[in-house]
Amino acid sequence: IKPLMDVEKALTYMKDAAIKSYSKKGDKVVNMNIAAIEKGAELVMRVSIPEDWKDVVVEEEVEDETLPEVVRKIANPINRQHGDDLPVSAFKGYEDGVIDLGLTAYEKRGIAVKIPSWDKENCIQCNQCAFVCPHAAIRPFLLTEQEAKNAPEGFETLEAHGIKDKNLLFTMQIDAFDCTGCGSCSNVCPSKQKALKMVDYTLDVSMLETWNYALSLSDKGDVFNPNTVKGSQFRTPLIEFSAACAGCGETPYAKLLTQLYGDRVYWANATGCSQAWGSPMPGIPYTKNKRGFGPAWTNSLFENNAELELGLYLSIQQQRALEKMRVEKLMNVADGSLKEACEVWLNEFNDALHTRQLSDDLIAECESSDLVEAKEVLKYKDQLAKKTFWMYGGDGWAYDIGFGGLDHVIAQGENINVLIVDTEVYSNTGGQSSKATPVGAVAQFASSGKKSRKKDLGAILMSYGNVYVAQVAMGANQAQLVKAITEAESYDGPSVIIAYSPCTAHGIKGGMHKVQDEMKRAVDSGYWFLYRYDPRKETPMQLDSKAPSMDFYEFLDGENRYASLKKSFPENAEELFAIGSEDSKRRYDKYLKMSKD
Repeated sequence: IKPLMDVEKALTYMKDAAIKSYSKKGDKVVNMNIAAIEKGAELVMRVSIPEDWKDVVVEEEVEDETLPEVVRKIANPINRQHGDDLPVSAFKGYEDGVIDLGLTAYEKRGIAVKIPSWDKENCIQCNQCAFVCPHAAIRPFLLTEQEAKNAPEGFETLEAHGIKDKNLLFTMQIDAFDCTGCGSCSNVCPSKQKALKMVDYTLDVSMLETWNYALSLSDKGDVFNPNTVKGSQFRTPLIEFSAACAGCGETPYAKLLTQLYGDRVYWANATGCSQAWGSPMPGIPYTKNKRGFGPAWTNSLFENNAELELGLYLSIQQQRALEKMRVEKLMNVADGSLKEACEVWLNEFNDALHTRQLSDDLIAECESSDLVEAKEVLKYKDQLAKKTFWMYGGDGWAYDIGFGGLDHVIAQGENINVLIVDTEVYSNTGGQSSKATPVGAVAQFASSGKKSRKKDLGAILMSYGNVYVAQVAMGANQAQLVKAITEAESYDGPSVIIAYSPCTAHGIKGGMHKVQDEMKRAVDSGYWFLYRYDPRKETPMQLDSKAPSMDFYEFLDGENRYASLKKSFPENAEELFAIGSEDSKRRYDKYLKMSKD
């Protein structure tokens, strides 16, 4: 509203805008917006600007010298909207486009209206809250009794469950300054009394102190099996505080992947929403652990992301083969413990489970040796540990623009993994329809409902016979998701995981804090199915979904992308929804038959 603009004119303008914007969502939504506008109009008042404000002198902010140079000289100025003022010299050392990891940890925006509050008395230590957090702002920690005694005031603990070492304590810590307040953590808490409740956020520096202390705790290792929901969450997430929407359905998948394999992953990210929240300068959310290991992350275009990952894979395979030859050459001239370390490493060259420790042992032996061959091994020590290769992106990439490249790379049969976050639209560019958009959904370029069925990408890839394929939905079955990722990683060949990822573009009536529930509704209604197709098994298909227990139309009514069609094009809705329902039954019958053959 312009200064001194007539309030009545402004009110009329805003009401007309509300009708235009929300008419497709029904009269109830329109009337709620008009009521909010009228209530706001009652509170309008003239605010006079003091005359002396024009003479205010803004004091120059004193920069914290303890911050990394990249934060002081590049990240902070950009975040203050002064990026255009930066001289070229500020980017000295960054000419190749590579930037430091973990820059989002220094932003501390404090944007949440409400944040979770942990009640330890009601906590069952399942770690599901941390598992689903889109921004890694809530995490469990294990600590010794001495660490608990040294903790700052307000740092609460309780005895850790499920481990032999009764001296270890458990805590759940919340990063109030980086939380977005989505409420996903509280929503999934299975405790009857709710161990997490959303409370009003108030600025409290002590919250930052307890969080930072938790981050400083010693690494306890894998006390619990990391290939479980609970155990995975004790590992440091190597993506944190991203620019994703509150309640995002994509980022929890990325976070889990970094917790399992992030210290040795080559990650090719397709252009799209996952790239927008994954690398917005200077908010780099991908980070590294205390040893300095983190994802080797890179972004490419829609059409060639798969080819990029194949190039990375072939390059590293070649480099590791050369390093293997150097170790073999060293073993021929070494003796004692150095020779033994070479033998063990060579025998376990492709052992992903122990690769880091075996590499550390060999490096330690080489560092204490004067042999020229040992120094040659050390020169390329970054290639000692076995790497894992994951390409990541949305349905716009995998189903549409990049499908040709993805299909080509998968057909090569190499040991490359794919994680597709399926939002069923082009999320980043306005919610346009993609080949992953189901029949009847309203989207950009499909305002009267999409007329064609959703591409069954999983079935297409299964036809090769040597590709591991899984469909997952975190909110429907967390354990199945972990199992699928673990199986895909262990499979010596191409693997593809298609992950259902609810998005703001869906118009979920329950709200984005209900994203995990929406995944479960999708599976319960037969809208989405869970399965694992593993070529190693006699019967490759394992259907992890039960027969639908919820009405298909009830699920559609819970999202505006479908509900709006009934108001705008009722005839289309009746016809297209019927096609979608029949298609759902057809796919379930097909998967069920495959699981029995």
